[in-house]
Parts: sequence; structure tokens; C-alpha cells
Amino acid sequence: MNKTKLALLLSACGLAAVTSAQAAPLKVALVETLSGPQASTGLMYRAAAKYQISNINDAGGWNGQAIEIGEYDNQGGPAGASDKVKAAIADGARIIIQGSSSAVSGQITEDVRKHNIRNPGKEVLFLNMGGEALELTGDKCHFYHFRFTTNAPIRVKTLVMAMQEANELGSKVYSMNQNYSWGADMEKSIKEFAGTGNYQVVESTLHDVNRVQDFSPYVSKIKASGAETVLTGNWSNDLLLLMKATRDAGLKVRFGTVFLDQVGNLANAGDIALGHYISHAYNIELNPETESFAEKYKAKTGHYPTFIEPQTVFGLQMLGEALQATQPEDGNLNVTQLALNLEKVTITTPMGETSMRVEDHQVLLPMVVSKVSRDVKYKVDDTDMGFQVVKRFTGAQAANPVEATCKMKRPA
Repeated sequence: MNKTKLALLLSACGLAAVTSAQAAPLKVALVETLSGPQASTGLMYRAAAKYQISNINDAGGWNGQAIEIGEYDNQGGPAGASDKVKAAIADGARIIIQGSSSAVSGQITEDVRKHNIRNPGKEVLFLNMGGEALELTGDKCHFYHFRFTTNAPIRVKTLVMAMQEANELGSKVYSMNQNYSWGADMEKSIKEFAGTGNYQVVESTLHDVNRVQDFSPYVSKIKASGAETVLTGNWSNDLLLLMKATRDAGLKVRFGTVFLDQVGNLANAGDIALGHYISHAYNIELNPETESFAEKYKAKTGHYPTFIEPQTVFGLQMLGEALQATQPEDGNLNVTQLALNLEKVTITTPMGETSMRVEDHQVLLPMVVSKVSRDVKYKVDDTDMGFQVVKRFTGAQAANPVEATCKMKRPA
């Protein structure tokens, strides 16, 4: 063989090797509610996911290529989500992102678990950014599910400790929650932390989700109970209508909430929100780092990060670290190795150190308890109110124990 032919052959072999090493770009699928009346939260997940995937790509992506993010509208329900997960996997997605419903998270985590059992070597990873039901890191926990948000014990624990320290918890607490898995988790946690907070749960109520238009009968029960504080996991109208009903009845009670920072809530609640508490994973008012992060986020998205957006960004930041530690195998992603690397990731966010708990894949993230006040730098929802920092917790301080029902099977 002459030198020219040999050079051409070697060149072709090199090109083939490069092509093989590059393979197809890594595909990530956002399976969210992106249309219809319940789309507002799903669109926030989309904004946060696109923001951080863009940052990862700006830093080089993975395997020398930009990560592709596909959008799959689950139309707000488990059945739609299941169909979209199948479509995303068929399209080549190796990572699924979702968060705006625990019911949907429960469906997706089961779909991913079954897919991975049936397709060894072609595993898919589920990154849960917002499904807070305990069962997801309890009896439904599995190796390919990672939760980057909180759960009821974390929310209640931090609320109770901060409100007690501020001397605004009281000795009589009413538990008011929605009648599904999340509400049941909250009710259980409110009872479990009674000793920590030195209070009595004077009554507990579980009500239909987003069907109650008149909360005045419930307010009458709260008044009759003598409760000084209402602890609630309610969200959307179920939170706002409950608070408005207490105002209309002239009832002076404090609220300890978890979703009062949902966009539009302060605007809809008005002055009745003043003085009420929230446990959340981010407050722009906390320190110069949280302010700087918020300004960078706004520069790219047009709005300050709030509600579920920061935790989604931080979760995908952890993914980026794990991807950096995961070398391609013949140009492809070994999802099992990625999961093993993700278990080891610890990052420092503007809120503080964040890590992943190996035993159940529950993120350990800093929390902050805040109080609605006018005495803040950053106003919310075009109102004169915002969230004043009351107390910050480290991830370790906020953490709940691993659920006894989590029997995670690890890869051999």
C-alpha cells in the first residue's frame, strides 16, 4: 500500500473514530403541563430548566456537544404524562425532568422504574424537581429517581422551629390540608412535630382539592377550636380562599404555609397575607449571593426567580456536575454511572451547601422561613409586600430521616 492510500485510510479511520465518539447529542425531556389553565407552574419549570441547560451548554455541554432539551406537554395528568414519557424515550431522551404534581411524579417514577427493568443498559433517569409526596422517597423510591425538592416533614419542621423561636407559633394549632397524598403527609407531620413546637393540634381537616368555593364553615371550625395558628400545605385557590374567609370572619390567626410564594398569591391575597409565614427553598432577600443569582436569572428570563424555579436551577446544576464526572462510553451516556456520580455531588448555591442523600436520593438543601412584610427590598407581584427572612436552615438542619419504607435496590 502506498503512502497516499495509507494516509487516506488512516484519515478515514480517524474520522470514523471521532464520529463514533461524538455519537448523538444527549437528550433531556421536560414532561410538564405546558398548556391549559394549570400551565403556569409547568411554564416556570420550563424557564428554569432552559436557563440551567443553557448554562451547562455554555460551559461545553456533554461529550463536546450541546445538550438538547425536548418539551412534552403532559396536559396536567398522570395518563398524559405516561404517554409523553414513552414518546420522550422513543425519541432518545435519557433524562426526564418533571415537578408540578406529586401524582404525575408518582406515575413517571413508576414508568421509569419499569422501563429500566425491561431495558438493562438503556436506563433512563428521572429528576423530580417538585413532587413532594413522601412515598416518592418512601415505598416508591428507586435508584433512578432523584428528588431535588422538599417534603412535608422538612416544610413543617422548619416552619415550627422558626415560628416558635419568633414566639409566633402559639400553643394551639389547626391542621388544614387538601385530601390527597400531599395533604395527608402534611397532616401527619403537623401532628409529629407538636412535641418539638410545644403545641396541641386542636383539630385536623382534610378537604377536597380545588373544589371548595366557600371556606366559611371551615373558618367557623377554626374559630371554635381556639387555634392561634393554622398550619397548611394548601396551594392555589385553596390557600387564598381560606385566608380570605378568615379575614371576612374577622378571625385573627397566623398562617404557616409552604406555597404562599406561588406567583400571583400575594397580589390575590392582598393585605391579609401580611404577617403570615412560609417555609421555602429560596429567598432573594437572604444575602448578596441570592440577589446576584436573581439578577443573572432575570437578565436571561425577564423575571426574578421564585417559587420552584431556584430549586430546579440548583438541581440541574448538580446534574451538570455529575455529567462532567461521567465519561462517554463509545460516545454514549452510561445512565447508571451518571446516577452513581450524582449521588456524590455537593454544590454551594447562593442559599448554601446542597448535597444528595445516597440512601433515598432526597436532596439535602438549605431552607428559609420568611414572613410577609412591607419592610423588604424586593416587592412581589407588583404589590408593596415581599418575604422578610426570619430564619435560615442548613440542609442538615432541615433534613428528615430516611423513610423506613424505602428499600432501594442498587445496581450490581
